[in-house]
Amino acid sequence: MSTTSVYSIRIDSRIRKMIDELDDPSWQDEIRALIERLAREKRKAQLLERARKLHKEMKEGPTAAGVIREDRDAR
Repeated sequence: MSTTSVYSIRIDSRIRKMIDELDDPSWQDEIRALIERLAREKRKAQLLERARKLHKEMKEGPTAAGVIREDRDAR
């Protein structure tokens, strides 16, 4: 079982009033799911950016065709 923690945010009082008037018990679940999705998307974008940066910094190696040809010739 994973642990949880509280993350507090401030929202406009008019929005809070609308939420309260809607009397929908699923708000907490929906907000939690939205935050989880956004966090995963942003983390994925961050990792992709790091990978792209590392790829640009990498030295060019032999081509796949060259490696295959070399392997075949070695037999």
